[in-house]
Amino acid sequence: MARTVPEDILTALTQREVEPFYAIEIDLDSGPLRLWTGRGERTIGGETYTGGGSFIGIEGLEEVADLSAKNITLTLSGIESSIVSLALQEPYQRRQVRVFWGVRSVTEVVEVFAGSLNQMVIEDSPDSASITVTVDSKLVELEKASNYRYTSESHKSRHANDTFFDFVAAIQDKQIVFENK
Repeated sequence: MARTVPEDILTALTQREVEPFYAIEIDLDSGPLRLWTGRGERTIGGETYTGGGSFIGIEGLEEVADLSAKNITLTLSGIESSIVSLALQEPYQRRQVRVFWGVRSVTEVVEVFAGSLNQMVIEDSPDSASITVTVDSKLVELEKASNYRYTSESHKSRHANDTFFDFVAAIQDKQIVFENK
């Protein structure tokens, strides 16, 4: 997918030393969880991201030229018990996730992936805890079967006063004759 990279990032990439980073934003019911792959806090787009350092792993990021549905795996390891507790309490499926890429010397970032949470695996031991989540791209939704049925009952569950499908059975075998005048 073609994307516009800010001029400041392109300039920074020509320097002798470049310090790239990733930032992750997960929209949860209790508020967004924002982490980045550095230490301390970083402001991105007016929002504060907490440093996760080398404890954040991202697998499966790849740039493709076609419209294939991809997913990535995010791993948070060595994390605080408060984040594990949050992961256990929050409904996580279909929560929006955005992944950004940037360079430390530049304030602008590039969104490199957007999708929704699908699966979560929590490994909690006395020594450490890790959370691994699978994030599906928006195109994965197009491959999934719809649970919506085109029946009167199914339609009324969403639109109680709409009787459109009540007439389908009556008209399905009707013969309609068009006259040319």
